[in-house]
Amino acid sequence: MLRVKKLVEGARTPVVAHPGEDLGYDLFALEGVVLAPRQTVRVRTGIAVEARHPETGAALGLLVRDRSSMAARGVVTTGGVIDAGYRGEILVLMTNLGGGVVEIGAGEKIAQMAPVPVLTGVVQEVERLEESARAEKGFGSSGR
Repeated sequence: MLRVKKLVEGARTPVVAHPGEDLGYDLFALEGVVLAPRQTVRVRTGIAVEARHPETGAALGLLVRDRSSMAARGVVTTGGVIDAGYRGEILVLMTNLGGGVVEIGAGEKIAQMAPVPVLTGVVQEVERLEESARAEKGFGSSGR
């Protein structure tokens, strides 16, 4: 379940076209913005949210991810982690990776929020970690 509070006039509630099938909720730009080449901007949505598991009511975090239609225009979303306890306005960091100016209109779908369980716990410092098959192998150690 996604609870939404509109913070300003003109804000749009996120939508999901196919509940139970689509991974994320579509987010909308509150205002029009122009992105110059290689520019990163904070795009306002005008909303605050609270995500809960539909069956258990457990708090959920949200990952803000690209929409394929934006990525096809060379615009990507970065820095998209919304902690379960955050109640401020959802701002979407968008970067224009292309060589030309990109205009985003007010009310345009700009990103999607995918709910995720919160699994963080207490951090415990230890002298040893359990053995594993992989051990310290990394950076391509499993082959190309």
